[in-house]
Amino acid sequence: MTDIYETINDLYDRRREVENGGGDDRIAKQHEKGKLTARERIELLVDPGTFVELNPFIEHRSVDFGLDQVKGPGDGVVTGYGKVNGRPIYLFSQDFTVFGGALGEMHAKKISNVMDLAAKNGAPFVGLNDSGGARIQEGVVSLDGYGHIFYRNAIYSGVIPQISVIMGPCAGGAVYSPAITDFVFMVEKTSQMFITGPKVIETVTGEKISSEDLGGAGVHNSISGNAHFQGETEEEVLSQVRALLSYLPQNNEEKPPRLEADLEEDYRPDLTDVIPFDGLRPYDVRKVIDQVVDLNSFMEVQKDFAKNIVIGLARIKGEVVGLICNQPKVLAGGLDINSSDKAARFIRFCDSFNIPLITFEDVSGFFPGVKQEHGGIIRHGAKILYAYSEATVPKMTVILRKAYGGAYVALNSKSIGADMVFAWPNAEIAVMGPQGAANIIFARDIQNSENPEETRAQKIEEYREKFANPYVAAKQGMVDDVIDPRETRIKLIQSLDMLRNKKDSRPYKKHGNIPL
Repeated sequence: MTDIYETINDLYDRRREVENGGGDDRIAKQHEKGKLTARERIELLVDPGTFVELNPFIEHRSVDFGLDQVKGPGDGVVTGYGKVNGRPIYLFSQDFTVFGGALGEMHAKKISNVMDLAAKNGAPFVGLNDSGGARIQEGVVSLDGYGHIFYRNAIYSGVIPQISVIMGPCAGGAVYSPAITDFVFMVEKTSQMFITGPKVIETVTGEKISSEDLGGAGVHNSISGNAHFQGETEEEVLSQVRALLSYLPQNNEEKPPRLEADLEEDYRPDLTDVIPFDGLRPYDVRKVIDQVVDLNSFMEVQKDFAKNIVIGLARIKGEVVGLICNQPKVLAGGLDINSSDKAARFIRFCDSFNIPLITFEDVSGFFPGVKQEHGGIIRHGAKILYAYSEATVPKMTVILRKAYGGAYVALNSKSIGADMVFAWPNAEIAVMGPQGAANIIFARDIQNSENPEETRAQKIEEYREKFANPYVAAKQGMVDDVIDPRETRIKLIQSLDMLRNKKDSRPYKKHGNIPL
């Protein structure tokens, strides 16, 4: 007769079998590739001792192609919840040692269940991806499983933060789940994402390329823009995920976590030395950011993609803010297709999760060229206008130097809903730069002059004094104040405090139709 202790021992034997995944040999192979196991990754991500596993004993129920003879502990995925920085998160971690992490019917069911729990409890959701794709032996039910996950990614978008961490292969339909989530992390040399792999591409198009060159971390962080962060090791990447979560609220009904402010001096005398007075000379806008935000608090997003705009999360006096900044040392800070997409999506993320927006503006305009026009710069540039206009969080702009044309309007101008617009005294706010404007307006005077170059210089200065300065815009109420650059941090702290309880509404609608 079986007693209670035998059944308890049986429970622990079964649990050990599940926790051992595909067995010692496959775990060793995973380590040989420089990869951690699904459970090792979870332990690095969450606070020690906080992980609680869900549905550990689920297994597949397929009988075709000999699957009825194959055990799959946990069906190739570990799901559950834990805490990061003391706050709850829900997660899944695919187990490459079981069926190569391939997604089947019950694998998807486990993920869907824990996603629903995350949404019901208003907590971030993190997916650790390491999978060979759909489990072909299960046929269409594996594709149906992907559909259930994609649906939840979309429906819970803007409700809870969703983060994808690519820690191995992620191919075919599997890539669409990370693409919908808010942030994608990748590990250099061991993670790849692509719709069709190198062999299929070679068969169809004749092009030869390696997996890493096709869809590695470097490609997606610098060329495609599909990823937001990368790290050399899994440990580094998981540490980055923990850092990102420290800036984010648990859900769309909360505000970001506020830290006690360091006793820093808010008056920043070095700001006057950061930016060249000459509007044609480049500089690194990160030097402005470092002077304005709390010490070492800036976490840049997509730093290697569309480098002409810099975006990221930071803190000012302990308050989390989202930064959108022109980068004059790349394409003169002009907006092109990729930078428009990069900025617009980040703006919408911040607005979804109650993160105030601060724009540092030094923009020469939308980047000209046939390639940009034919690539749809009109449509892509409109995304920035749309994103800023629909955002209801506190929105502040600081015009550092140039603010020309449609790009000035697009970058959180007063006319599209900015709460506060500040300008430095050297700022130039105009339809176009003084050089171009003078050449058009005074073309006849310059042409008929005895000394065209001297006349051109005079007319440029005349235009600058009359139109291209912040006081003209300030007279019209398009700039709230012209400020001493050294007081930029102080003005932003005051604005954040003043706008802390801002409430803004938009006309009722099912949803808008952003120009995708």
